[in-house]
Amino acid sequence: MELARFIRSIPDFPRPGILFRDITPLLGDPGAFRSALDALTALARDSGAGAIVGIESRGFLFGAPIADRLGLPFVPVRKEGKLPAARLTVEYALEYGESRLDIHQDALAPGTAAYIVDDVLATGGTALATAKLVELLGARVCGMGFLIELAGLGGRERLGAYAVEAVLRFEEA
Repeated sequence: MELARFIRSIPDFPRPGILFRDITPLLGDPGAFRSALDALTALARDSGAGAIVGIESRGFLFGAPIADRLGLPFVPVRKEGKLPAARLTVEYALEYGESRLDIHQDALAPGTAAYIVDDVLATGGTALATAKLVELLGARVCGMGFLIELAGLGGRERLGAYAVEAVLRFEEA
């Protein structure tokens, strides 16, 4: 299935000069969503993952079903203050400020191979912060899978230490 046709491009959102890639048409089409999950599941399966780590919030839409399909634990990485038990936090830079991500301290056993999933790879900052959380727990990142890569923003290069894969690639940012 040609999944790119289910990605809506919205110019000047959330601010002028940004071309936003909207995945809601893909989510709204059961066949397209299933095909996207099939592709991402194959990437995760081939990585040898022992757990799937999803980045809030759209990474949950893909990560949880992938974990279910592979019979693996799903680990949510959330925005600061959203997890109820003991957690680790990392701070990271965004284009317009800073943010923080949390993971439960007992989410991954040391040595676990963790596959990180999100919807879009742009600059790579959020994925890099997530990888740091995984590694702080003593687990290892065995790969990262994204539905979309915005190649013009340099995320893949920033994540050069990790195996990065994307189902769709858009050359322009």
